[in-house]
Amino acid sequence: MHPPYDVLCIGSATVDRFLTINSPFEMIHPGDKVLVQAAETHSGGGATNSAAALSLLGLKVKMLTKIGDDHDAEFILREMKRYKVPNLCTRRSRRPTDSATVISAPKNADRIIFVHKGASQDLQVADFTITSPLPRWIYLATLWGDAFQTEKKIASFAQAKKIPLVFNPSLYLAAKGKSFLKSILDATTLLVLNIEEAQALLKTTEDKTKNLLKRLHAEGPKMIIITNGAKRCWALYDNRTYSFIPPTVKVVHTAGAGDAFTSGVVAGMIKRWKFEDCLRLGQINASSVIQHIGAKNKLLTEREARHELQKKKINIVIGRI
Repeated sequence: MHPPYDVLCIGSATVDRFLTINSPFEMIHPGDKVLVQAAETHSGGGATNSAAALSLLGLKVKMLTKIGDDHDAEFILREMKRYKVPNLCTRRSRRPTDSATVISAPKNADRIIFVHKGASQDLQVADFTITSPLPRWIYLATLWGDAFQTEKKIASFAQAKKIPLVFNPSLYLAAKGKSFLKSILDATTLLVLNIEEAQALLKTTEDKTKNLLKRLHAEGPKMIIITNGAKRCWALYDNRTYSFIPPTVKVVHTAGAGDAFTSGVVAGMIKRWKFEDCLRLGQINASSVIQHIGAKNKLLTEREARHELQKKKINIVIGRI
């Protein structure tokens, strides 16, 4: 019998192309040919980002994501082989693999992101089998289109099998609201989102994070974390609040920061670290990624994370809800 594995990561797999241009956006017009200062290509998407991060932190990981029958799919599979992460999906989609093009203009300190959702929307229950031994945790990122029904079935499966579920919805899924997401929220052990996603999910403009934590907790999740960029991060765990201000680092790109953070927290929990140390591990992993281009670029191993945690002390305030 095979030994159990730690986490099954479910979501999209994308190829992300990052272009940096010298021209400010307002100087570009339809029909222009624009010189690109720098170009990089990396894999992305919630399934591959979280799986890579968790694997680097020393866990046994599998992913479940649907890709196309194209060059982008082969690029993703080659990259994930380096992280020793197999894909449980046995079928390819007729649609192209998901992709994104990120155009950054430093003179505007801004970016434009073009996203194409393709193969990931086709994930069906018939495409995979989750057999024994079951994972210790399931990491549920965002699936869209027809695949959302599959995501709901996986959440119900986790609940029935008593497998802890971490749910990390993107803004466009959170914006569907708590009623739309009710069955997943009911099955969720750990809910991680940023403050905009929390407000969108609850359809509120409330900006007091402690109130958002309480309202989200009432929807079913046992633990909640709400991040807020460089501002104070808040969490609710075992009827206590935890909060901290992230260490100051130079931000180059925020792609993959949420997956790096959430994966660090989950890794810490599986390793049975204290909850405050799980938060520290998540934050130090995210802080590393945002200093580089690419959602997996400079993800940390556990050894590297421990070293960084010695250098960057993160003070966590514990209070009552």
